[in-house]
Amino acid sequence: MQRRAFLQCLAGLSAMALLVPFRAVAALWNRAAFESKDVQGALAGLEVPGEIPSEDIEIIAPERAENGAVVQVEVRSRIPGTEAIAILAEKNPTPLIANFMFSHGAEPFVITRIKMAETSHIQAIVKSGDKYYIAKRMVEVLENGCD
Repeated sequence: MQRRAFLQCLAGLSAMALLVPFRAVAALWNRAAFESKDVQGALAGLEVPGEIPSEDIEIIAPERAENGAVVQVEVRSRIPGTEAIAILAEKNPTPLIANFMFSHGAEPFVITRIKMAETSHIQAIVKSGDKYYIAKRMVEVLENGCD
């Protein structure tokens, strides 16, 4: 009986050890920002007090997207000390698409594919130190991607 109890205890401890990394990742998830229904709520969830327009943020996206279900977006920041890049689609049901964090020495450049509900601006918010910078690009969606 002692061997069985030991094996059960070992199995329970192993399961708990596997769950710890998932809890750490869940703590990084910013639920308020990602579930917000408008841009202002998403920015509040990201704790952005205000943005400064910047030409040092490059957004590469099509002017016209044939299908809003797959819109490729590239964002590059030339702002020194870039720590994070957030991508928002203004008229999506939940505007915050992604929030990428960069560690020291990482190139602040991302490529992703997003869904867009309708024609709207794509916003890139860059965090550097305690300042936030913004750039926008209009994308015309010909076929709805968020059904």
